Amino acid sequence: MALHMEIVGDGPPLVLIHGWGLHGGVFAPLVDRLSDRFRMHLVDLPGHGYSREDATPLTLQAAVAEILAHTPPAAWLAWSLGGLFALHAASVSPQVRALALVAVTPRFVRGGDWPHAVEASVFEQFGKDLQQDYRGTLERFLALDTIGSEHARAELRTLKENLYARGEPSPHALQQGLTLLEQSDLRGSLPALSIPSLWISGRRDRLVSPSAMQAAAALTPDSRYLDIRGGGHAPFLGHADQVADEVRNFMATLPPS
Repeated sequence: MALHMEIVGDGPPLVLIHGWGLHGGVFAPLVDRLSDRFRMHLVDLPGHGYSREDATPLTLQAAVAEILAHTPPAAWLAWSLGGLFALHAASVSPQVRALALVAVTPRFVRGGDWPHAVEASVFEQFGKDLQQDYRGTLERFLALDTIGSEHARAELRTLKENLYARGEPSPHALQQGLTLLEQSDLRGSLPALSIPSLWISGRRDRLVSPSAMQAAAALTPDSRYLDIRGGGHAPFLGHADQVADEVRNFMATLPPS
């Protein structure tokens, strides 16, 4: 089964990559606000959503190659785990023209030289819990996505409504995604990025610290950093107007393709 991709809207192309356990449908608030300006390619990552039966491994190399094969040269907008795929794609292919990164960090776990992150044990524990209580673990992760946001309750309700809207994600793909979150470190690729990038954090995010995004943006040439005051880990849900405006403004600064 091929990778599922929904194409919506009209205008310059924009590829959207979702986070762990979800699918392209989670971007509905942005689709509503941006479809009159952009032709959006909404990817369901392998093992997720309508790509649940896609056999592509959920590794940076394999998944990015598959996405690049099915999308035109475009700017990419990515959220959370999806940002690892976007950053990798930008480092290996000129097909990625710009990056808009929402709650994305090049390294999700804390290290001696990277204090702006969670302990690796967070993802290890989710991996263990997933084997014991699949649905409960997914719902606890969604709660982590929204905790702290000024619109946490509404955001959590939206994420829960989306979670199984396209079927259950593959347990194997979920474990692969947790491995990526635990082990990836793409900081070394940032100074060589030669495309414009926009980094959007939620000030109340408990999973990706705003300081991590600020530090990552500082490592990246031609970057812009924005912090959404009341936002959590999914600010495109509770602060959709502001995120959409920032994406529009950022895209307007890009040279014509």
